[in-house]
This record gives sequence, C-alpha cells and structure tokens, in this order.
Amino acid sequence: MKIAYVSSEVRGETDRLLSEIAGLLRSNGRSLSGIVKEMDYASSFENGCDMKVRVLPEGPTIQITQDLGQGSDACRLDPGAIANAVSCVESRGMSKAELFILNKFGPEEAAGRGFVSAIGTAIENGVPVLVGLGGANTAAFKAFSEGLAEELPSDGDAILNWCEAAMLAAPNDFPA
Repeated sequence: MKIAYVSSEVRGETDRLLSEIAGLLRSNGRSLSGIVKEMDYASSFENGCDMKVRVLPEGPTIQITQDLGQGSDACRLDPGAIANAVSCVESRGMSKAELFILNKFGPEEAAGRGFVSAIGTAIENGVPVLVGLGGANTAAFKAFSEGLAEELPSDGDAILNWCEAAMLAAPNDFPA
C-alpha cells in the first residue's frame, strides 16, 4: 500500500501544490483519478471558504460549497456536492488510474463518508494515493490510514518524486 499526505501551514499551499502536481503528471501522460481544487476559481467570501474542485483527469468542475449568505460562519461544505464528486470519481473506476489524488481529507472523510470508499478502492487496486491534509482532520486521517501513510514535505519536487516512485512501484496490469 502506497499512501502519502501533504500538509502546509500556509493557507492554500496544499491545494496549489496538489493542483500543480496533477497538472504536471497529466501533461506527462499519467492517468489520474480523484479531485483537486480548481485554482482559477475566485472565492466570493473573505475567508476563502467557497470552492470548486475538478474531477480528474478532465472534469467536470463541481462547486462543493453552498452559499449560506453574507456573515455566516457555519461550514459551507455541501455534502450533496461532495457525494456528486465522489460519484463522478467512482463511476470512472480505478482500472486505468496510476495515482489517486484527494485535495483534502476533510470533515466528510473524517466521519467515514466522502472519498473514504474511493481511497479504499484505489488501495485495493494497488493505485498509490496522495492526500492533502489540514490540521483539523490529522488524527482522523492517521487513524484511517492506520499510521501507514507517509508524510511528505510541502515541496513540489519532493511530492513529484514520491508520486513517480509510487507509480513506478505500483502494478501496471491495466490496459494501455
């Protein structure tokens, strides 16, 4: 099982890194599954808690937050939109994926929902998994991964090197 996570103290850095890595790998012809944050989308809220994700490899783009109105400080995450993103990812399967990327192991995953089953499917199929991780869900992720996940530095070259090595080590029994 190859699973790693990236975390950064700098707001938005993990999203940026994972989106860039996905773009680099795609441009190199790698087959990806999962989601990354749509970096071109500008949040309409001061705290940035408004986002869209892109289903890998080529879309669609899905808004995973809901508008709760100006001044609301409640969680804007839209569980229905997350379920839609999960459905898009799972409907494509993992048979041709070389790497599964999840932009963030968030509250849905910490509660055993969200992309938990997709991560499990990737692991069962020998597909390496790369996850973004925020501080609030670190304990839940470490419990979920049973302490087997490798922590990567928030450095693009180090992440890319891990991805390439993990994909090289993964079984390549899917059709070309």
